[in-house]
Amino acid sequence: MQNSTSKSLVVVNNTLEAEGFALAKEWKSITKGDKARFTKATKADGFDTRLGKLMQKLKAEGGERISSDRLKDCGINGIDKRRRSEALWFVENETSCRDFIQASKKGFTSLTALQAAMKPKAAPKPKADVDKPTGSEADDKSKVGLDSEAEQSQELSAEGIALDLMLQIEAFALQAKCSNEQAFKLTMAAIKAQADMLDQDLKAAA
Repeated sequence: MQNSTSKSLVVVNNTLEAEGFALAKEWKSITKGDKARFTKATKADGFDTRLGKLMQKLKAEGGERISSDRLKDCGINGIDKRRRSEALWFVENETSCRDFIQASKKGFTSLTALQAAMKPKAAPKPKADVDKPTGSEADDKSKVGLDSEAEQSQELSAEGIALDLMLQIEAFALQAKCSNEQAFKLTMAAIKAQADMLDQDLKAAA
């Protein structure tokens, strides 16, 4: 009976490992493809550069924001809002963006990743300089936090979570000084370990 159980575990483990390596190989191919598409899209005549310049011209027409009607007039209302915003940001900061891309050793897979990498890290404030908010200020901040969390929960999607995970893996690879493939394997192993723990907890609570 024990031999049968051991054989089953070996088969399962081998299957999981095989699936993991297959996914890692596919992930490497996806990442390589994403980098190639990013390079093409950010060329002088690339999609994101052209989109950003169009957005810039529409923005220059006046007003606090580009109206939905103008987006429809130009036929770009169907392009993802985030993509339009990132393209505009890229064009408005084109020189610094291109310098940053050129200085990068691993390159980037999207404007989202580039924007996150270029975002300056805020220096932590000294404890002595942090004033304790009054009752009304604390209430206001609490309400803002709740509103923000509510908005974020409404915007969550499987695609967004997957994109965030990809960015986290890429950032982890840079921090750990390892390849994206290695970072992916470590992340998948950690996810599996957490899933196993959760499964055990659920079984124990049942």
